[in-house]
Amino acid sequence: MQEELIQNLREALKLSPQNIPLRLTLAEALLGNNRMQEAEAEYKVVLESEPQNIQAKAGLSKIYFAQEKYSTAIVILEDLIELKPNDVSLLMLLSRSLLRNDEKSKAMDYYKRALQLNPALLDEELDQYLRKPAAPPQAQGEMEQLLESIEEEVRSMERPTVNFDDVGGMQKVKDEIKIKIIQPLLHPELYKAYGKKVGGGILLYGPPGCGKTHLARATAGQINASFISVGIHDVLDMWSGQSERKLHELFELARRRTPCVLFFDEIDALGASRSDMRHSANKTLINQFLTEMDGLDSSNEGVLILGATNAPWHLDAAFRRPGRFDRIIFVQPPDVEGRNSILKILLKEKPVDSIDYAALAKQTPDFSGADLRAVVDVTIEDKLRESFDKGIPQPIRTKDLQAAIKQIKPSTKEWFNTARNYALYANDSGLYDEILEYLKIKK
Repeated sequence: MQEELIQNLREALKLSPQNIPLRLTLAEALLGNNRMQEAEAEYKVVLESEPQNIQAKAGLSKIYFAQEKYSTAIVILEDLIELKPNDVSLLMLLSRSLLRNDEKSKAMDYYKRALQLNPALLDEELDQYLRKPAAPPQAQGEMEQLLESIEEEVRSMERPTVNFDDVGGMQKVKDEIKIKIIQPLLHPELYKAYGKKVGGGILLYGPPGCGKTHLARATAGQINASFISVGIHDVLDMWSGQSERKLHELFELARRRTPCVLFFDEIDALGASRSDMRHSANKTLINQFLTEMDGLDSSNEGVLILGATNAPWHLDAAFRRPGRFDRIIFVQPPDVEGRNSILKILLKEKPVDSIDYAALAKQTPDFSGADLRAVVDVTIEDKLRESFDKGIPQPIRTKDLQAAIKQIKPSTKEWFNTARNYALYANDSGLYDEILEYLKIKK
């Protein structure tokens, strides 16, 4: 069957020798059939016509790797990585080529980049040569140095100046956070009387661009707390055991800075369901995360843990047990009043002239906060061009914003297409009822 396909492709190329997609299909078929020299010849014909053809270069790099021509493969792959820096398959092939070429340090760098993009990757050869066993526990002095180091490396540690007044809309979400986080800090004696600890976790989920990160920062500002923002790159480390240590150090840092909001962005990347994982190291990281949240070895009193995710259905169910993320809040796109407030915040202190915010809010259904920011940015760019021509700043008017609205499509619709399926068919606990309510779908 494969031989027949190759023969048919050759016959077709005789009739259309300049057909690049057809020649690439033939080259891929030859490569898949382990006919390296023939595939190499076809890829080179493509590159004669299109010297920067990415598919042909990638095919050649695979051939040279298979032929143990690692130096040649490295040259091609380094060139491709500049064009496609987030292509995990290219990063992995380059890492393997460098390792075979005895360039372990560079191989480690590219493997680490690949793991940051896809933490679930598993490559026995690279793991064997590039990963190291966990280091033994440090003495107390060394731990102090590690805490100082992690404080310097963490993406964001601050005392935010923004508060809930700087967050447009989201009144229901703000009320939930006030009950869970703000009121316990303002009235600790009442909570102690009922045996409730000050702290705990809230998980914010919803479409991207709807203000989950901004809301977390405003929560810290509302109570004048320290704010530590943690992304996946702040935790994941390619050395075995180091990710768990980094996570522990982040929690320790938060415990020393109470009251402190410890915010985990894209938490599903760190806490994906253990049943979905192939790599035991990732399961170990989740177990470490759960241990830290439970505060078994150290008290989390005064540590307020917020998590944000666009894909709550990928989060391990253990995170939703009492004492962990026991409040799960849907952060939906802003309603009409919310969009009105957001536009006012975005246009604050900018040259404007009689803006009809109510009309603009009605014309932007399903727009996220990020979409509205895009509308304002497009408008400002247009007004800057006009101002350059006239020599003085030109005020922003309603019609300018309306013109920009026509250029921006709401980014939330794609998310709701996915979320609707989970809400309809994987919602036994009623966790996603708010999604159905927002979409006006009856169960």
